[in-house]
Amino acid sequence: MRHPRRQVLAGCLSSLIVMTILSAAVGMAAPNLISRTLTKHIATVLFFGFGLWSLWDAYNEDGESEELAEVEAELDADIKADGGKPKSNNKGDDDSKKKNRPFMTQFFSPIFLKAFSITFFGEWGDKSQLATIGLAAAENPLGVVLGGILGQALCQIAAVFGGKSLATQISERFIALSGGLLFIVFGIQSLLSTANS
Repeated sequence: MRHPRRQVLAGCLSSLIVMTILSAAVGMAAPNLISRTLTKHIATVLFFGFGLWSLWDAYNEDGESEELAEVEAELDADIKADGGKPKSNNKGDDDSKKKNRPFMTQFFSPIFLKAFSITFFGEWGDKSQLATIGLAAAENPLGVVLGGILGQALCQIAAVFGGKSLATQISERFIALSGGLLFIVFGIQSLLSTANS
């Protein structure tokens, strides 16, 4: 809401692309460390577990998310700290600030790096990352990477460009129910493919 949408989107998408590729690589390596059959069984259990977890979250949903409330409070505090004033666009100030920035910010904007790091560490160990590992272990890793990147790109674009208005139209309960059912469908598909092997 406060920063250029393109930079935020680029940071978030870059982070999710890196995370998807790393997760798929771990998933590809998993069958080499443990048997493919055991890997498929673990993936099946994870899918059913995530599905039930998401359905449980949807069932126990009580209104607005605590995380959303925390983010909104943080944004309000930042706006108040800035005094609600827009930043100056003085070219001399910008050049001197660029020279004093840390190494990585010489090449990437601070907003891009902040969006990248917040998304990367926020998604680390998340259900989507573990599901990507499980899918890559059980299915074609290239398809998992391409599908994961496409799905996450669509979600990020919707979040960045229409997040606030979209959040008023779709409840978190609906998202959790949909995700839970999708994980269970993946679990059934994984179970059936394991049984046929």
